[in-house]
Amino acid sequence: MPDWFPWVLVVVVVLVAAAGAGLAIRSSQAAVARDKELAEQRVKTAEEKVQVALREVEAQRKEIVLQAKDQSHQIRSEVDAEYRERRAEVQRQERRIQQKEENLDRKLEATEKREKTLQTKERQLEELEQQLGNMRAEQLKELERVAGLTAEQAKALLLQEIEEEVRIDANRRYRDIEAEIKEDADTRIRKVLSIAASRAASEYVPEITVSIVPLPNDEMKGRIIGREGRNIRAIEQATGVDLIIDETPEAITLSAFDPVRREVARRALGKLIADGRIHPARVEEVVAKAQAEVDNHMREEGEKAAFAANVQGLHPDLIKLLGRLSFRTSYGQNQLHPGGGVPHSRRYRSGNRS
Repeated sequence: MPDWFPWVLVVVVVLVAAAGAGLAIRSSQAAVARDKELAEQRVKTAEEKVQVALREVEAQRKEIVLQAKDQSHQIRSEVDAEYRERRAEVQRQERRIQQKEENLDRKLEATEKREKTLQTKERQLEELEQQLGNMRAEQLKELERVAGLTAEQAKALLLQEIEEEVRIDANRRYRDIEAEIKEDADTRIRKVLSIAASRAASEYVPEITVSIVPLPNDEMKGRIIGREGRNIRAIEQATGVDLIIDETPEAITLSAFDPVRREVARRALGKLIADGRIHPARVEEVVAKAQAEVDNHMREEGEKAAFAANVQGLHPDLIKLLGRLSFRTSYGQNQLHPGGGVPHSRRYRSGNRS
């Protein structure tokens, strides 16, 4: 191998390396140019996007400003309308208050005028009364002068004349009453004889111990008995009377030796049947009312008997005890009204059983 060959090889290698380096540099420069163009394009694109975004933001800003102006205008309009409405209401209230004040002023003026008118009339009445008193005194003096009598003498004369007229009238009334008594004497005597005969001829009748209460229908028996018999137990406990519910159609028997208790039970049961509301609480209320009615009736009967007997000043308990006799019978006669014909206990009983 010749000596120059290595140097040639080195030169070739250097040339090849230089060529490669030059190609690499050119490639890198081309890439840099391409990257620069891409960067410029990206910058340009970004700038365009920024411009678009700015335009959109500006458009949104304008739209927001317009909406804010619209809302502000609407709110202002609403506030103005509410202000006008409230101002109108305040004005109406002021007008009403002013009208009321004017009415009060007019009423006050009218009241003052009436007071003045009344004061004037009172003064006129006082003057008239004074004038009438003077005129009466003058008339009395004139009458005394004309009649020749004083006031005391005139009164005595007038009383004497009235007394004579009353005496004459009383005598006439007495003769008329005496004639009526004579005319009615035969009728009264016959009535007394008939009562005496009925007393003497009456058979012994034991005191009645039962009363019959009619019912509108047989269904009412079940309502009176109540659930598990609570209503009938309440009635018997409140009145002290035994209720006998048998096969008798549309009727209930009340049994008790005390005629007053029997009458209270009869009235209470009648009220319950008429009302239709039958329960223990209602039973106590109705029995209390019936007891008050019977007590009032006994008091009235006692007062009538005391007045008929011309007995005054009896104690209220004695009056009530006397009226209690209107519920008792003895030998077929009512103890308070023996001449009345029908005993009280039979007058107040629907079914007459003796």
